[in-house]
Amino acid sequence: MDFELKTLTPARICAEKCDALIVLVAGETDAGTDAVSKMVTLALKAGDFENKAGKLLSAYRPEGMAATRVLLAGAGDGSAKSIRTAVHAAMVALKNTNARRVLLSLCALPQAGQETVRAAVLACADATYLYSTTKSKPAEQKLKQVLVAVSSLAASRAGFDKGVGLAKGLALAKEWANRPANHATPTMLAQAARDLGKLPGIKVEVLGPKEVAKLGMGSFMAVAQGSEEPLRFIVLRYDGGAKAEAPVVLIGKGITFDTGGISIKPAAEMDEMKYDMGGAASVLGTFRALAELQPALNVVGLIPACENMPDGRAIKPGDVVTSMSGQTIEILNTDAEGRLVLCDALTYAERLKPRAVVDIATLTGACVIALGGVRSGMFSSDDALAEALAAAGDSALDLCWRMPLDDEYADGLKTHFADVANVAGRAGGAITAAKFLQRFAGKFPWAHLDIAGTAWKSGAAKGATGRPVPLLVDFLLSQVQSGRAPAKTRTPKVGARSRA
Repeated sequence: MDFELKTLTPARICAEKCDALIVLVAGETDAGTDAVSKMVTLALKAGDFENKAGKLLSAYRPEGMAATRVLLAGAGDGSAKSIRTAVHAAMVALKNTNARRVLLSLCALPQAGQETVRAAVLACADATYLYSTTKSKPAEQKLKQVLVAVSSLAASRAGFDKGVGLAKGLALAKEWANRPANHATPTMLAQAARDLGKLPGIKVEVLGPKEVAKLGMGSFMAVAQGSEEPLRFIVLRYDGGAKAEAPVVLIGKGITFDTGGISIKPAAEMDEMKYDMGGAASVLGTFRALAELQPALNVVGLIPACENMPDGRAIKPGDVVTSMSGQTIEILNTDAEGRLVLCDALTYAERLKPRAVVDIATLTGACVIALGGVRSGMFSSDDALAEALAAAGDSALDLCWRMPLDDEYADGLKTHFADVANVAGRAGGAITAAKFLQRFAGKFPWAHLDIAGTAWKSGAAKGATGRPVPLLVDFLLSQVQSGRAPAKTRTPKVGARSRA
């Protein structure tokens, strides 16, 4: 879908030919003399429309306007959150129409700054997303272009560019998370990374079983040994900063399907375990956005990718394995495999001398019980890093919540037969999982995002959300050092198109 940003006067908006015109209405409205302003004023006065976020009023071929359809969309207080709600509702309403070109007017808003425009672009992309990879007759994406009308290009351009870049990253993350496991094997995931390596500033290295064995990643290899699909350890590098600048490292859990292994999961909803590589998908999506936005910093992405299967060679409860760090691990539950692949990736990250490391994983059902699908769980050994991630979540509307890491939570991981067990009791399961990972992250500022509740939706709306790509991108942009050259964002000429 193409996005275009333009400054348009009320008269030009009325005269613009399009299949649908969406007008966002928030706060106090000016009683203008153009047809759109008159419609808004009359509808509000009559009580047929209110500017509560998500409320809609539609008209077909209204007098004085060139648009075939007009949708008034309530945008509440005009905040980015309300804008997202309003635009999403309007785009969903148009989804089953023949609209191919949509004009989205933000001109009536009291303020249409960067965050507002970004929220609008992302809501358009989210509402019109279609998965089609494994369908014999994919549904047609009828909508081809969204023209975003604003009052000031200077106030909106950066937000528009960020929104388009994020939309591309989110689409890639959703695509790979939504694919069934036989269409998203570790080898296929590695190829998706190699494809990203064709984009500006990104380099990719893929390690196979022999290279991983040479590194001594015994914990990662133990999880993979029950599957016929060979493991892959994917290393992505985005080099936007100075060579001497320490990178931020993102580690994405890449379990492309999780049966639970010998500690097998119940059959109900096991199909959703294709989403167990949501962390890996978010890293791929983040690098796609970085390629578009070109910020001035260095980022490394690590993805340990494999399947967790109950083969005759699979690890068994009670087995003891040796991690890359040299620490031995007693595997009491083979369904707690995510931490087993992440711990070796955390040890690998040490050699990169990072300024910070963030791992992202659909790690525990306990986090879903604690926080539901609204906020991702965030654990960190570093207060400054935790504050930066929380602030990024707030600005990106991709919320997280800091959880505790008290030392007492690690008591349940003690065992007589190894240095550490991979599970403790049921109580505080998300925290004890994070405490396990913390053992392997003592040499750098570290944070862990448990996205088990936020990476996908179940039920009628089943599908990947792409989270936490927006949070990660905002966090990375906040890490660009002050005083450095600004990010080399592409700035199309006025009226030029951006495709997402």
